[in-house]
Amino acid sequence: MKISKEDFESMKAKYDKEVKKGKPAKDNKDKDKINQTSWIFFDRETLEGLLEKADKDPKVGGIQFYFTEYTEETAKKFYPNEAEDYTGQLTLVMRAANLKETQQVSRGVAGDEEEYQNRGVQCPYVCEPAPTST
Repeated sequence: MKISKEDFESMKAKYDKEVKKGKPAKDNKDKDKINQTSWIFFDRETLEGLLEKADKDPKVGGIQFYFTEYTEETAKKFYPNEAEDYTGQLTLVMRAANLKETQQVSRGVAGDEEEYQNRGVQCPYVCEPAPTST
């Protein structure tokens, strides 16, 4: 699911403030998050849609993944019935990107605006059945 740049930035800021610094994630009551993310599943349609926007050279075009956390506001927006559970939960936000020769990631991809994606199936809270490998 496409999310706004503002939502992405608030989610990344929460992660940067807590988990990135080695601190526990906090829930909406400012308590330590004790049941953190085990896995996240993104469907092929989402991944291929992002790859379509990146450079066609398979050594250049790809997907950039960001570690983030749901803020209280984004949890309410994306999971209105389970916002309390999702606040502070680790998640991934991704966008199409191109790797330059300098190994820096370029933000210049097809289209005029950056597109951020989130909302894969996440464990917890949707753990059974887990995706199967082929």
